[in-house]
Amino acid sequence: MDELAINGGLKACPAGSIPAWPQYDQSEEAALLRTLHSGRWWRIPGSEVDGFEREFARLHEVDHALCVTNGTQAIELALDCLDIGFGHEVIVPAFTFASTITAVLHAGATPVVVDVDLDTYCMSVPALARAITPRTRAVIPVHLAGHACDMDGILALAREHEIRVIGDAAHAHGARWRGASVTRGADMSIFSFQSGKLMTAGEGGAVLFDDLALAEKAWLKTSCGRPRSDRKYEHVELGTNMRMSEFQGAILGAQLARFPEQLQERERAARRLDELLQRLPGLHVQARHEGVTVHSHYMYMVRVDESAGIRRDDLVEALIAEGVPAYFAYKALPDLPLFARESLWAGAVPSPLGAEHVREAVRRHDVTNARRLAAQSLWLHHCVLLGGATVQNAVAAAFEKILRHTGYAAPPLRAAAG
Repeated sequence: MDELAINGGLKACPAGSIPAWPQYDQSEEAALLRTLHSGRWWRIPGSEVDGFEREFARLHEVDHALCVTNGTQAIELALDCLDIGFGHEVIVPAFTFASTITAVLHAGATPVVVDVDLDTYCMSVPALARAITPRTRAVIPVHLAGHACDMDGILALAREHEIRVIGDAAHAHGARWRGASVTRGADMSIFSFQSGKLMTAGEGGAVLFDDLALAEKAWLKTSCGRPRSDRKYEHVELGTNMRMSEFQGAILGAQLARFPEQLQERERAARRLDELLQRLPGLHVQARHEGVTVHSHYMYMVRVDESAGIRRDDLVEALIAEGVPAYFAYKALPDLPLFARESLWAGAVPSPLGAEHVREAVRRHDVTNARRLAAQSLWLHHCVLLGGATVQNAVAAAFEKILRHTGYAAPPLRAAAG
């Protein structure tokens, strides 16, 4: 991530007008000092992680949250808790970060990749329906860039076919579908607190669920198999160490306190930027399904078609030159070098069925939309949504300036009001 692009401000704006990320103030400082002086840095005797878990679960309308080391291991933990492994297929969308699929591989299960909707970037429900087989044990819908998946369609298919739903909400803190948290209806949901995320402790993750037995099982698996009150090294479960530290919990508590206000500001800003960019040729902002009540806008996504008169890659580089924190989109999962025949992974595939079996499953279904998004999409860092109308107008002006340089000659944009 280019910190200069994020923190240096737009060239079209006064320096520093794009807020830095991560954001922090005396709240984080006080929380860290409180933890430091308490001497309780490990979560077992501490209270910081416990307190954050309670509040984060409440925000997402579930009974239990368990914080872990990162979002990738949160997916691995969810698969493990639901007993998903060898012989099982897990359906994942083709357009997502690699952890969604690598977690399935580390579980020993077979990932089956399906296409996404071209406008919302989220898993296509018809594509999911076509991919379900008697071997399907779970689906991992990804709320891409903070846009909730079509949970009505996904949950209906899951109930019909008796498959588990693990919601990948790494991008979707606070997102809501038809008025309810995106966690509602899923067997488990995972979140990330990596450095760029909407709430961050540098690293960290969480698994959310309602089932008390599942909560106890998850604790054992993340705490070396030891019950919470164990003093005699009674390891009753095969587990590992995914515990979050008290320092991370302290930071996240402070991050959570300001999150609702930031969420509202991102919603207002995204609608403002939508209005500005939709007027420019060849630019398609991420559409919003009518079922999305709250979009959390981890990324601001834009697709660039040929009528823009510029290649996506060139547009990203030009935006960066203008001071806009712009980034290339994910690759479609089947096209990752990981799945190339010459990959080092081929000789040590976690799946007992072998690399060729995995490649077949990964490439079994058409993923035309995902490949188009991979080639044509870019994303803007969510910090551009926290700088007010001045920043959003300057971002749009940067897009317009670049397109004009390629031959676009429509009337200048009218700035959006604050």
